[in-house]
Amino acid sequence: MSDSVAVIWDDALLGYTMGGDHPMHPIRLDLTVRLADALGVLERPRLQVLRPTPADEALLTLVHDAAYLDAVRRAPDDPTGVGHGLGTSDNPVFAGMYDAAALITGGTVLAAQQVHEGRAQHAVNIAGGLHHAMPAAASGFCVFNDGAVAIAWLLRQGYQRIAYVDLDVHHGDGVQSVFYDDPRVLTVSIHQTPLTLFPGTGYPEETGDPDKARGSAVNLALPNGTDDAGWLRAFTAVVPSVVRAFQPQILVTQCGCDAHHEDPLADLGLTVDGQRASYRAVHDLAHEVCDGKWIALGGGGYGLVRCVPRAWTHLIAEASGDRLKPETEIPQSWRDDVRRRGLRAEPPETMTEGGYTGFSRWDPFTESRVDRAIARTRTASFPYFGLDPDDPRD
Repeated sequence: MSDSVAVIWDDALLGYTMGGDHPMHPIRLDLTVRLADALGVLERPRLQVLRPTPADEALLTLVHDAAYLDAVRRAPDDPTGVGHGLGTSDNPVFAGMYDAAALITGGTVLAAQQVHEGRAQHAVNIAGGLHHAMPAAASGFCVFNDGAVAIAWLLRQGYQRIAYVDLDVHHGDGVQSVFYDDPRVLTVSIHQTPLTLFPGTGYPEETGDPDKARGSAVNLALPNGTDDAGWLRAFTAVVPSVVRAFQPQILVTQCGCDAHHEDPLADLGLTVDGQRASYRAVHDLAHEVCDGKWIALGGGGYGLVRCVPRAWTHLIAEASGDRLKPETEIPQSWRDDVRRRGLRAEPPETMTEGGYTGFSRWDPFTESRVDRAIARTRTASFPYFGLDPDDPRD
């Protein structure tokens, strides 16, 4: 396998735009790529930037109903009458919607192809990770579920064990739903409690279809306000254990950065430093369990200036094998560009927020809101993997 890293990018990906003040503004992607370029991340020796092509109907129908594809095509001409979750405030119709969503999906499938064929060890598509889309409906800013389509494509190539780990603050409901009855796909989601956040799913007791795929879904629902130390404590208490036990042949991660403490749509408390640590954790896990075969996708994240560009620049640098030091200064040219665009947020000066990423490992004798969430997930899921919910060594 090549040790190169593929980054999927083309300015055409900015065409996925829902208009106005919609949170899913493509400027977050543009600023990320510009920051990564300004810091020299895209010039890393191992890294290659690849241009995607749109997913065709044969690919999209691996997950999505043909009738839904027709509705997405028709929607710009009939924005209020097509149904399927389209034409809502979350999923407004926009010109070129089908082509824009198909291009993102094609990018994620290209990432999967690069890793599958051994052309790259890791592949990153920050425009991807649209994890709420359902087979017959748009949901949560997501028109096509690119991650699910790529996983379905990998299954067609003969994979028997694919692990999907979702770091987004929102539950990865669309991907879970598509593969809930498929024991070949392990979906793991660490997110804010569904009691207080869309989509209202992702309880620990959602563990896979009871007849066909028990244990194929793992959900870790964290209380509002969870910070870097709590999030990392929870992650390490659950995610590595179930992924190791599953022994995947390839790892797909959705790296939404909306768990950030400034995110306007959610209520967790991570810093950019905690998110950087989370990317390192899944990167290390990929090397441990599946020879480094890692596909990393973007996802949510609505701090357009202060969060997303820094977080996903760290993600690309992490995948490249040449991490950025937290104290790295952000070029003045990038900061000036932010100001010229008239964006309200003050551009950051460095790639860190000074967040503390140390944490104490979980043990069954502690009691906090985070520990209760950990225990509930371990109790619900660990027995399916032959793991002891009460043993911190598992």
